[in-house]
Amino acid sequence: MPLPRTQPQPQDDRLCVGAFAGARGLRGEVRVRSFTDVPEDIATYSPLTDANGGREFRLHILGHHKGQLVARVDGIKDRTAAEALRKVELFVPRAVLPEPEEGEFYHADLIGLSAELVNGGILGIIRTVHNFGAGTVLEIRKPDGRDEMVPFTKLVVPTVDIASRRIVVAPPPGLLDESANESEQVA
Repeated sequence: MPLPRTQPQPQDDRLCVGAFAGARGLRGEVRVRSFTDVPEDIATYSPLTDANGGREFRLHILGHHKGQLVARVDGIKDRTAAEALRKVELFVPRAVLPEPEEGEFYHADLIGLSAELVNGGILGIIRTVHNFGAGTVLEIRKPDGRDEMVPFTKLVVPTVDIASRRIVVAPPPGLLDESANESEQVA
């Protein structure tokens, strides 16, 4: 459902579209984790900025390595400078990203939404959005402080209302059945 897979922490109406993962080689190449649907698209949003907007980065994609992009960054000439970028998140102004189509959402827009159950109960607040390869999952912080993982599918989350800052969760049997979880832990 989401497009592109931007991560949370909008900063001044900016969205995180990637992060530097470390150096690659000796000549200043960097590894980049891209959060866009098409990983290479991250370079089309240049210049990217860091979280506070103080530094700009222009990426030139060279290829892929172990599920990450390999890129050159203007002004980065050696491994030491590339390593210094490790864990720096990359942001773009929201205005340069395409508007999501019907049924698509930026992950950042889901963070903080109230998660309500179809019976009217409160499940909690969306804390983060994950994709471990088998589909998108919402991590929801329950009122008791525990986290619940809920598949982000149309069947389980039939309603997403960004304007009202809420989603509705229709859990299939056993997904949120705490008594079943407790009996599994005892056995």
